[in-house]
Parts: sequence; C-alpha cells; structure tokens
Amino acid sequence: MKIAIVNNCVPFVYGGAELLADNLKTKLTESGHKVTLIQIPFISHPPERILEHIVACRLLSLEDVDRVIAFKFPSYYIKHPNKVLWLIHQFRQVYDLWGTAYQNIPETDLGQKIKNFIIKSDNIFLKEAKKIYTNSKIVSYRLKKYNNFNSEVLYPPIINPEQFYFREYGDYIFYPSRITKIKRQYLAVESMKFTKSNVKLIIAGNPDTNKELNYIHEIVKKYNLYDKVKVIGRWISNKEKNDLFAHALGSFYIPYDEDSHGFVSVESYYSKKPVITCRDSGGTSELIRNGINGFIVSPEPKALAETIDKLYLKKKLAKKLGMAGYEKIISMNINWETVIQNLLK
Repeated sequence: MKIAIVNNCVPFVYGGAELLADNLKTKLTESGHKVTLIQIPFISHPPERILEHIVACRLLSLEDVDRVIAFKFPSYYIKHPNKVLWLIHQFRQVYDLWGTAYQNIPETDLGQKIKNFIIKSDNIFLKEAKKIYTNSKIVSYRLKKYNNFNSEVLYPPIINPEQFYFREYGDYIFYPSRITKIKRQYLAVESMKFTKSNVKLIIAGNPDTNKELNYIHEIVKKYNLYDKVKVIGRWISNKEKNDLFAHALGSFYIPYDEDSHGFVSVESYYSKKPVITCRDSGGTSELIRNGINGFIVSPEPKALAETIDKLYLKKKLAKKLGMAGYEKIISMNINWETVIQNLLK
C-alpha cells in the first residue's frame, strides 16, 4: 500500500508529534508498505497567516497514494478520499487554551474572526475523515465537547521499549522534553529552591527558542541553583536519555493540560521510575495514579519540592512506585501491531 503520513511542522521545532510521525513511518515501512512523510510548514505568527495555511492545505491533493494518515492542524485539511486521522491535537489556542496564558491570539475583532474561522473549518472538513483516532482520552473529549465528533483512542507506542533499562534510584529527577513555556520546565527549576534534601534536577531538551532556554538559565542564576540544577539545552541521543532514566530517582512531566500521558511518562515507566505530574497536566492522569505509580500534585514549586524530597528520603517508596509504573505500562499492551491494524483497516 502507498501511504502518505501528513503532519505540520514548525521550522526548527521537533517534539512528540514529530517523533511519532517518524516512528510510524519506520513501522509502516517495516511492514512492507511504501511510505512518504509530508511535513507542511506552519507558522502561526502573525495570526492572519493561519488562514493562509488552511487554504494551502485545502489546495493540496495526494492522488497517487492509497491512504493518508494526518496528525495535526492544519495538516488534516488535506484532500483525500481515503483519509484517516490520528489526531494529536487541534489548534488548541481557539479551544481549551482560549482565555489562558497560552492563547497566543489577541482578543480583538480579528482574533475572534480567526477563532471562528478555524472552528468552522474543523466542523466542515473533519467530516471528510474515514475514521478519527486520537492519542488520548482527553483529545477525544475535547473533540466531542467542542465539535461534537466521535473518535477512538489509539495510544501511541514508543519505537523500541526494550532499549530502556534500570540501574538504580539515584539522586536526581529527570525531565526530558522540548523546552517551551507550556511544558513548564521553569516550574521544575523553581521547585529546587525549596528542596531540603540533596536531590537534584536534570532537564534535557531542545528549546523552541533561545528565549525559552535563557529564561530557565535566569532562574538558575537568580536562586543560585548551579549545584542543584543541570540544563542540557539540546535534543539528546537515545543512549543519553536511556542512561539518564536508568540512573534517575524518578521523572518530572508537568506540562499544562497535556494532550496525552506523554512519551516521558511511558519511557520513565519502562525504566521502572515513578513519574511526578501536576493536577492541571491533562492527559498525564490517564496513566499516572497518585500514590500508586507516581504523584499528582499542585502546580506549585513547594508542592513539587516536598514530593521529590519524599522520594529522595524514601528510596523504597521510589522503587515501589516505579515498579507499579512498569507493571501498568506493560498491562496496557500498547503496541505497533494494533496501531497499524487500526490505521489501515
């Protein structure tokens, strides 16, 4: 089968959705299909350009492929009679992020018109999909709440779970993720000024902008946290990530209203490490259970500090939670065979 995976891309930004698209291409190719990955450039500033991107996607046509699998806005507007969506998220700024600090569209007459146009376009063109899958319950919930579309959850697997391993419950919390405001690495760093134990923090990830990375460094400098916080401001290799998980005490995954449980949570559990998340972190609660395989705490530095101090001082608790996380992820049986079977049926 000739398959086109279609995703949007912000120049020089690589995150979970991009990784998932790459992994899907790898697995489909291994299954004997001819696969092409089409990445449609998408820049949302100034906001008027969003409308141009919608029109551009509607003008695209992929006639010489048997199946289109589309991921995100506005890539899912592409025309094809045999199109399936694996929806990572819509343009959240006009839905659940409207009215929050992450809105990024001005509340002007123009901003309202852009919002209305996007919602109307979704309501019209999402109907073209043969089937809509999502990556989590929360994305399915939003799609139903805002657009009244039904969908089916299809959890994304990681590419090689066997590469993750356990060595020890060490002295640091590991937070690997794209460094950007909504992932809230700044909150993790701020928590370190309130810790009473010798626990440390390692952050690793490529920043969306130098401004995002500089802000993290400014917090470290402001509170003199050089001995407590290490920031690796780049996309680390799989080996580096695996090794850092293997020796970590546990992990942070504390984004604001995340679209899924997150690759960080899955990778941490395959490494038998507990995950700490926040009450407002969205889809993370689909996997993380407070006090069972991790902690779900208030999005406040002091609350996070108390939690990681507890893990540091009670290594047996870290082990208990980490093993429960490993058992949980194994029991969910998230695998590529199921994904491919559903996306191609």
